[in-house]
Amino acid sequence: MARLDGKIALITGGASGFGAATGRVFAREGAKVVLTDKNEEGVQTVAREIGNAATALAHDVRLEDDWKRVVDETVSMHGRLDILMNNAGVMGTGAAQDIEHMSLDEWKFVNEVNSDGVFLGCRAVIQAMKKSGGGSIVNISSTAGFRATPGIAAYGASKGAVRQLTKSVAAYCGRQGYNIRCNSIHPGMVRTPLGEAVLSYYGELEETAKKRTTTVPLGRLGEVEDVANAALFLASDESRYINSTEMVIDGGMLGGG
Repeated sequence: MARLDGKIALITGGASGFGAATGRVFAREGAKVVLTDKNEEGVQTVAREIGNAATALAHDVRLEDDWKRVVDETVSMHGRLDILMNNAGVMGTGAAQDIEHMSLDEWKFVNEVNSDGVFLGCRAVIQAMKKSGGGSIVNISSTAGFRATPGIAAYGASKGAVRQLTKSVAAYCGRQGYNIRCNSIHPGMVRTPLGEAVLSYYGELEETAKKRTTTVPLGRLGEVEDVANAALFLASDESRYINSTEMVIDGGMLGGG
């Protein structure tokens, strides 16, 4: 069954990780996908792999003008916009992120991408989705948005901001009668470039990954398809009465099962 047949989806951070995987899943399910990323070469490669259902655009999610351009180009190409997946994100520059030693520049950089970028994206698509009769916004947060992150405070704060903003967007659009739903996905440890950057903040990558696996009740780290399939459900009409929810994809780690 083509669960997104006729839908038009815009996915940020489409050059790798969750964005690339979700682009493939959405296209398989009948959507036309517009993938964006600062890594123009990388996102073009993913779009070519997907085929005729995908288009790639260069995009810096921190910039208002870039958001206007990519939304306008999407609507110009396809006539409508039904789905936004705010996926673009960063771990940081590699500098300290504990509250005692973190610089203001590090704080600002992480939050500009992870928090400001999601705000700009939610705001940018509302008019286009209203004209299409509604839509679904899926914001990628993290389990870091629920728990203390003393070693990566900027990252955790940015993901907590995405969690709360999602609820505000959902409530506002619902009360305005726009038929625009907004939900967040909170992945745990998944082997993506960003996920590996998180692991590396806590020590040697493979050793830390092995230790983290022991804390997951299902006994493994997540895969990008686990998040892509969750995004598919939230983007589709199957979730038409799901709004302002927090979908945790972490194998049970957050619950401590």
